[in-house]
Amino acid sequence: MKVLIVNKFLHPNGGSETYIFKIGKWLEQNGHEAQYFGMEHEGRIVGNRVESYTSSMDFHSGKIGKLLYPFKIIYSLEARRKLRPVLEDFAPDVVHLNNFNFQLTPSILYEIERYERKSGKKVRIVYTAHDYQLVCPNHLLLRPREYEPCERCLQNGFSECIRGRCIHGSLARSILGYVEGTLYKKLHVYRKLYAIICPSRFLRDRLAQYADLQDKLLVMHNFVDREEAQENQQDGVAGGYVLYFGRFCREKGVDTLLQVCRSLPQIPFVFAGSGPMEEEVNAAENVENRGFVSGEALYRLISEAAFCVIPSEWYENCPFSVMESQIYGTPVLASAIGGIPELVKNGETGELFSPGNVDELREKTEKLWKDRERLGRYTKNCRSMRFDTTQEYCEKLMEVYEHGRAAAEE
Repeated sequence: MKVLIVNKFLHPNGGSETYIFKIGKWLEQNGHEAQYFGMEHEGRIVGNRVESYTSSMDFHSGKIGKLLYPFKIIYSLEARRKLRPVLEDFAPDVVHLNNFNFQLTPSILYEIERYERKSGKKVRIVYTAHDYQLVCPNHLLLRPREYEPCERCLQNGFSECIRGRCIHGSLARSILGYVEGTLYKKLHVYRKLYAIICPSRFLRDRLAQYADLQDKLLVMHNFVDREEAQENQQDGVAGGYVLYFGRFCREKGVDTLLQVCRSLPQIPFVFAGSGPMEEEVNAAENVENRGFVSGEALYRLISEAAFCVIPSEWYENCPFSVMESQIYGTPVLASAIGGIPELVKNGETGELFSPGNVDELREKTEKLWKDRERLGRYTKNCRSMRFDTTQEYCEKLMEVYEHGRAAAEE
């Protein structure tokens, strides 16, 4: 089978890129062909045979004032033009979409449709929803100025994006987000999708409020390779510190966690990551900032922690941090929000707390740190946790490619 994997970033940038690289590698190792389409970048590590990519475009930058920029993020003629030779050369059976809005835009769906008419070949379009972009213009279901979860666009329409200035606090950008979301909803463009993979039931339930998507949705939680985890597990309860790893920002609950850290000076905390709250992290006396850590160093950091805290205050989808912590034998103390409760067995592999509740998080952190017997029980349970491996996940994915929504539903 020939699979064209589409993602705006083709260099290591986050969870969705890790996802596409592992899937592409599995496809190639198992007798299939995989090529990639997205933006050109000096760090690009995957591509296509005809070397056709769109120019790099950063929606976070100040380029919004350029004359053609507003039109390019709604409908990209360049993305259509650059995708065309890839389709004609590769002739894919499946186009697997990932993050594409704003930089690539849904214009690529029309180009795939054009290719089908011209070639006479049916192409199945499968989309993995890594966030809420189909139902929320800022992708996060988050009211950024208030830093609170928000479902107003689901209830009242995309004009709520303008009212809340939900895209980087900018009225102009929020208007563009409103136009993009409203336009493609009215055009029913997402009816062109063959199947939509949702990494959590929580996300599926939000997307299901969009009528055009309802008969395409299926749940497949993300994958973690157990063999790799087992090699890095430590015997017993390590217990040297409490770990947070991820982005240092308010929506991840870092402000709440730092308040807890400062109130528990007897407990050593380790943070691993980067982000806009780095100065605040560095200022906490009992917090050691290891910076960005990956690969074996991260696995070791996780497995040697007493437990990990995942204090998110936005609707997390299916965070790898929660899965990786447990699979490496480390219990999780996590906020009960979004798809997180689907991953943590409360009272077995960790505990949940109310998002943003400083007092509850402080109390649970202190009790869990002191209760080594309970930590030991959670650690043992974590080591028996099962999530799909890349192999198991991709076998289900092949069923989706071939049979659509009816296949692989969890």
